[in-house]
Amino acid sequence: MDPDSVFDFSSRKVLVVGASRAGIGSAIAASFQAGGADVTITGVEPEPAEADRDRYDYVQFDVTDDTATADLAAATDALDILVNCAAITSRGEEMDPAFFSKVVDVNLQGTFRVSTAFLGHLKKSRGSIINIASMYAAFGSPMNPAYGASKAAVKQLTKSLAMAWAKYNIRVNCIAPGFIVTEQSAKSRTDPAHVEAVNARTPMGRWGMPEDLAGPALFLASPAAAFMTGTCLSVDGGYSVA
Repeated sequence: MDPDSVFDFSSRKVLVVGASRAGIGSAIAASFQAGGADVTITGVEPEPAEADRDRYDYVQFDVTDDTATADLAAATDALDILVNCAAITSRGEEMDPAFFSKVVDVNLQGTFRVSTAFLGHLKKSRGSIINIASMYAAFGSPMNPAYGASKAAVKQLTKSLAMAWAKYNIRVNCIAPGFIVTEQSAKSRTDPAHVEAVNARTPMGRWGMPEDLAGPALFLASPAAAFMTGTCLSVDGGYSVA
């Protein structure tokens, strides 16, 4: 394998769902673009973050909308790599049954809805899906029970789709981030005790940055991971093994 070509994504079509704000999706999109890929991003907002407005093709898109999902797939001529990043959470508010259901609809059902909508595209390209799970897929989350439950299900869904679609030469993997500095985690980072507790437990002594997820995503989509499917990579600074 030529090491110079492993992360060359020239001529590859990449869709990053849930990349309208500064965070994991945006960082992954930037890395694929740096590798030469033709990248499209989506988000529920009318426009992406200002830094990305002229950088990618952008589609305003709600992953809970069946019709919008079908329309997005129909409007996409080809796809090689699908990254499912769309997710919501709200620390301390997820015991409410209605909000719990909403979190599951976005995080879990949205991942399934989008993946199945693009199955035909990925069959043709022998493509790859990268789902974003969480370290909370492995242990309890008293302040974010809906998020934890949905991300555990995303990890399991990844395994099931990997088995179901291997016959089409589609690889399905996921990444389980730890505590990452994003707009989504901003609320939890207003609690100094929580921030310090994370730093103290994490062997690497810090919160992760969105860019820390980009390399693993490129690897999973690359020829270097050609024999990997159904895998979930932990990217959490060692938090989950401490």
